[in-house]
Amino acid sequence: MADHTEPPLSRIQQKNRELILKGALTVFSANGFRGATIDQIAEAAGLSKPNVLYYFASKDEIHRTLLTTLLDMWLAPMLRINPRGEPLAEVLAYVQAKLEMSRRFPRESRLFAHEILQGAPHLTEILGGGLREVVDGAAAILQGWMDEGRLAPVEPRHLIFSIWALTQHYADFDVQVRAVLGPSHDPLAEAGPFLDNLYRKMLSV
Repeated sequence: MADHTEPPLSRIQQKNRELILKGALTVFSANGFRGATIDQIAEAAGLSKPNVLYYFASKDEIHRTLLTTLLDMWLAPMLRINPRGEPLAEVLAYVQAKLEMSRRFPRESRLFAHEILQGAPHLTEILGGGLREVVDGAAAILQGWMDEGRLAPVEPRHLIFSIWALTQHYADFDVQVRAVLGPSHDPLAEAGPFLDNLYRKMLSV
């Protein structure tokens, strides 16, 4: 039987793919999916349009690759929740990890939020499959801790939703947050202790 496995990318090919995805992030974040073009992505990546199309067949494929890569990155902290760890410490570490992602990857967060607001046309299957499985796994760990009396009882999936909302807000609504707080404030630095205190009081037993 013939082996249809694609050969691994060379270092230059991997670099060019990364350049394209980095350029696409800039373009999609600024213009949205509909307003972005392959020409703009090529210019942002510092590559020719034919070179971009050598690696990705279409703008749609670039967008989908960027979003699925982003979703994997976004879910990584949840997968690190240790069922054998100290429950409150694990939850608070997850909150801080999500907040740090808003600090380091604000454009990525806004791109993902924009996709969701558009009805997630490029992520529908993933949201109903892989994402749900990861959330179900984390919710089962949380529910187990609550059943053991080690965390205060709340609905675990809504707890996760609240963490997403309260951490990603600082990336997705950065302009609004900074306008309200003023230039002398560091929103994410201030958010860290606030959220730690909020969830500590909510979940402590």
